This record gives sequence, C-alpha cells and structure tokens, in this order.
Amino acid sequence: MISCEKIHKVFEKNNIGYFTGVPDSILKEWISYIVDNEDKLVHRIAANEGAAIGHAAGYYLSTGKIGVVYMQNAGLGNAVNPLTSLTDNDVFGIPMLLIIGWRGEPGKKDAPQHAKMGKVMLPLLDTLGISYEILNAKNINDQIKSAKEKAERENIPVALIVKRDFFSEYIEKKNRQKTLELSREEAIYTIVDTFNGDEIVVATTGKISRELFECRQARGQKHNGDFYVVGSMGHASAIAMEIACQRPEKKVYLFDGDGALIMHAGTMATIGYYAPENLFHIVFDNCCHESTGGQPTVSDKIDIATIARGCNYKNANICFRKEDIIRKVRGFKKGPVALIIKVKKGSRVDLGRPKISPRDNKKEFMNP
Repeated sequence: MISCEKIHKVFEKNNIGYFTGVPDSILKEWISYIVDNEDKLVHRIAANEGAAIGHAAGYYLSTGKIGVVYMQNAGLGNAVNPLTSLTDNDVFGIPMLLIIGWRGEPGKKDAPQHAKMGKVMLPLLDTLGISYEILNAKNINDQIKSAKEKAERENIPVALIVKRDFFSEYIEKKNRQKTLELSREEAIYTIVDTFNGDEIVVATTGKISRELFECRQARGQKHNGDFYVVGSMGHASAIAMEIACQRPEKKVYLFDGDGALIMHAGTMATIGYYAPENLFHIVFDNCCHESTGGQPTVSDKIDIATIARGCNYKNANICFRKEDIIRKVRGFKKGPVALIIKVKKGSRVDLGRPKISPRDNKKEFMNP
C-alpha cells in the first residue's frame, strides 16, 4: 500500500498537477485526496472517460504540460475513440498519463460486469499501442518519472495500472454532504409502493439496482418486471426508451442516477425526440458517484429538470420529500416526464448485490 500524500509528492516532483476522469472504487482513496486538495492542483470532474481524454488534451494543447486521466478499466471502452482518433501518434500525438483501476482482475472475485474487461484490458492496451506498467509501491518514483518521460518523448498516452488495495485509507477532510432528509433507498421503496405490479422498471448500474433488488425481496415481490443494468453506465436510459417504444401498453420506469445520466446525457435528447408516452424517468440525485466511494459529480451546479424540458420531455419536477414523490408518481399520465429526487449521500453498509445472474435476469424479464 501507499499513502495518497506520498504519491502526490511524486507527482509534484515530476511537475504533474492536472487530474481529470471518472471515479473507480479502486482509486477512491486517491480521488478523495485530489478533491480535498483542489486548491493545490487542477481537478476536472469529467462526464465520461472519453471526455476526460479531451480535457487532458486541451490542457496539454494550452500549457504544453502532461495531465493525468483516471478511470476504471470499464471506462477504457469510452476512451478508445479519442485514444485512437485524437491522442494517438498517427493523429495529433498528445501525451498524457492514464491511471486505470483493474476491476475484474483474473483470479479475483468481482461483480460480473467486470469479468470481460478484467481479462482483456492488457491485450486491449497492447492493441491500442499504449505502453503500461502495473504500479508497485516500492518503485512508484521511478514508474511515474519513467512514464512521464516516455509520454513526453514519444508524444503518446502511457498507462499506469492500479490493483485493488493499492492505496492506504484516506479520511476526507471536506464535508460535501448537503442536509437532506431522504435516502435513495427510502425513495425507491416509496416509489415501488405506489406500483400496481404491472410496471416495467429499468434500473441503472450500481447502488440503485442493488437497492431495487432488495426492495423487491423485502416486499416479497417478483423480479420479472425489473431489468437490472449491471455495467454499461449511462446506457440504462437508451435501454428503457427502446423497451417503452416496443411495449407501449406498459408503464416503463427508468431508475437513473445523476452520474449515469450525465455520463451519456445525449440520450435525453433521443428520448425527447421519440417521446414514448409510457416512459417515466426518475433520477436519484445525490451529487456523487455513490458506488465508487462518493466522489462528486457536477449535478449540484446544473438543472436536470430544465435540461429534460429542453429535450422535449412533457414535464420535469424536483422532489425532496416522500409525500411529494407519492403525489408526483401517482399523477404520472403522459410521458416522457422526468422526476428528479434529491437524496442524501450514503447507503447501508450491509447492502447486498442482486442474487440473480445477469443471464437469469434477462431470461425472467423476457419470459415473465
């Protein structure tokens, strides 16, 4: 293990002070340190990993300095396009460092959505022509110095891979939690309790899917009307929209998160264009990436309801309390509509994961 303070002394020694990306639980201690020290460095909260590559490219083009892009290896898929069509030496040749958390490492237990990328990450980096090293606490000084020098010398991105439990515990100094009375889990239970049992629910990846699953278990309800999206962050909205278009006789509820929505917010425009009247988009907004450690999103500074209306949603509202949620959900008539529920950060420490495999979830959903 290595302390976050120590690795940043290495970055400072190498004149590296720009960081951008999308969080990963493997990197959560380090990213919390970055957020706490934004007065001493430059930190950009990116919508998705591809955008983070763009941020780092813009930083280099305007300063001549190398930036660091952090991501979970699942996000490497989002980054492939700009890595091949922007930063690659066959195009502009833009140097940067990639800090990648290795989820789904072969031989290590992890959630099912990480299995494939865990196996193919290193071969994929080889295919992309991106040099990489697996970070080692004993050699961290030489590894970062060497990676930076190679990136600058060859005008290329260079990757540094981080395995689980690499960073030692870091206690956040800043309290970024707003005073809100409602938890996301309470909001989910409140909505489910308004249902008549004939609805379809598409739940985005992470804690939202997990809490919906446990809600169904606690209520003694079946799961065959729920599709739990594991992985594919930001794409639950596209899945839900198409299901709504193909199943117009059903009310389709999209359970979304602020981080997932922002990651691929363009789908809101597609939803508004095709305007399925049976789609109801519910966003649980806690201003953070809950599943990877609570790192901040930018939702605190934007108006998701206004964006939804601008994308041709029939209506969009914001709720803070249970009674408002019940009133709004029961009043849903013609979609697409959006309901943004402001919830506090945090979840139960004993929150489990769905006890149904993705394949079995698919089978039950398609054959209720």
